[in-house]
Amino acid sequence: MFETIIDRKIRMAIVGCGRIAKNHFGSIEKHANNVELVAVCDVNVDVLEKHRQKYKVQAYGSLEAMLEQEELDIVTLCTPSGMHPYQTEVAAAHGVHVMTEKPMATRWSDGIAMVKACDKAGVRLFVVKQNRRNSTLQLLKRAVQEKRFGQIRLVHLNVFWTRPQEYYDQAKWRGTWELDGGAFMNQASHYVDLIDWLIGPVDSIQAMTSTTRDIEVEDTGVLNIKWRNGALGSMAVTMLTYPKNLEGSITILGDNGSVRVGGIAVNDIQLWEFKDERDYDKDVASANYETTSVYGFGHPLYYKNVVDVLRGKAEPETDGREGLKSLELLIAAYLSARDGRTITLPLEY
Repeated sequence: MFETIIDRKIRMAIVGCGRIAKNHFGSIEKHANNVELVAVCDVNVDVLEKHRQKYKVQAYGSLEAMLEQEELDIVTLCTPSGMHPYQTEVAAAHGVHVMTEKPMATRWSDGIAMVKACDKAGVRLFVVKQNRRNSTLQLLKRAVQEKRFGQIRLVHLNVFWTRPQEYYDQAKWRGTWELDGGAFMNQASHYVDLIDWLIGPVDSIQAMTSTTRDIEVEDTGVLNIKWRNGALGSMAVTMLTYPKNLEGSITILGDNGSVRVGGIAVNDIQLWEFKDERDYDKDVASANYETTSVYGFGHPLYYKNVVDVLRGKAEPETDGREGLKSLELLIAAYLSARDGRTITLPLEY
């Protein structure tokens, strides 16, 4: 049984103050009645000082030092993906809950270890999947749950974005197998998450990848997917689109319905056709939204669930075990691409 936090603000620290961290600082501000930023942590001295001055909180160059000196309820990991496992285990050992950005890890065994460490310590592990909270995908999820498609026959996802060489050159960890992962694991991670979350458990995967940039990992890849429910599908991902991000989309075709959600980041329902009618069909147009960011606007909504869980009012929407589902698909894709064979799931029995 997890101890609930009822009569005070939830004390949070941000670990890693880079590209994605601004979404978390903004979310904390929107939940200021429930969440208090206590400290920040980063290995870059200049970045750390900038955030210390901006937020007027304690700043640490060491996670261990911060955990020893601060009374924290939860740490949010916005660090390179390959660092998440160690940082999660250290935080859990100090009795602190963990919220980690995607992907939760770059290795399957590390993801399993993270879940076990938090279970052993009796703390929560949250894995950020903010795109699930997008208004467009919430409508699509509802249609799937209500079985409006009938038998889903075919599913296709596109992630046509651009990441120039300068993007990877910003830091040595970018584009590495150990700390980052490639286009599937990093940039398209939230779209890989839709494969299981929307359609269901996967039976098998075939993948091919290629690399054009001067990096270790793939910048382009394709997947063939077979679900246990009989549906077939595919996914095409590239970070080589010229000259800017073009599309992040999902198309679902079933016996009784066809839907395409496109835009830069699944923010525009472009096709919504079903044999039956439901009262929320009228909400399709209003669910669409304009965005220039591939991150969407789901972080504050994700934070609401985290707050409710720590208050004892809800169950986690995406905990460590839920996070493992997309990690398993990612590892299966990489194994398939490496070995040139079909990978059947689950990875372990």
